[in-house]
Amino acid sequence: MARESRKKSAARPQFKLASPDIRPNGPIALEQVFNGFGCSGQNISPALKWSGAPADTKSFALLVHDPDAPTGGAGWWHWVVVNIPAGATELAKDAGRADGSSLPMGAAQINTDFGGPGWGGPCPPVGDKPHRYNFTLYALKVDRLDVSGATASLAGYMVNANAVGKARLTGKFGRKK
Repeated sequence: MARESRKKSAARPQFKLASPDIRPNGPIALEQVFNGFGCSGQNISPALKWSGAPADTKSFALLVHDPDAPTGGAGWWHWVVVNIPAGATELAKDAGRADGSSLPMGAAQINTDFGGPGWGGPCPPVGDKPHRYNFTLYALKVDRLDVSGATASLAGYMVNANAVGKARLTGKFGRKK
C-alpha cells in the first residue's frame, strides 16, 4: 500500500511557471522594459503560463520583484496581481495594462513601486550588473484576498500567509548606458 501511494504522489506534476517571452535566467527583451526613468522599452508584460498547481488551489497571485534594486534592501515591486481564478492557466502578453482590462475576470492589480497598478518593466540603474526579476506565481488556499488599497509588501505578506504552493521564473536585465 505504501508503494502504491508513493507512485501516486510521484506522478503529481510539478508546479511550473514558464513564458514564451523569457527563458529561465535569460534576458528580458526590450519589449518588456519600462518606458521612462531613462529606459525606452515598450512596457508590455510578458505572456506567462503555468501547470501542475496543487489540487487544493482556490486562486492564484503573481508577484514580480527585483531584489537587486538599490532601495536599501526592499527591492522593487514591478507587478502584483491577486485573485486570479483557480481555473486560469495563463496571463496573456500585455495582460499587465494598468486598467486591468486584459486580466482574467475577477483578478485585481495592486499598486507597484512605480506608484500605480499594472506591469512596470525592468529599468535598473545604468552600470549596475543585470538585475534579477523574479516572477513568482502563488497557489492560494482562499478564493480571494481582500487587499484593495494595500501596498505591494502588505499584499505579498497576505499572499505568503495563504500560499499552498509557488512556482518561479527569473529573467535578467541590465543597462550599460
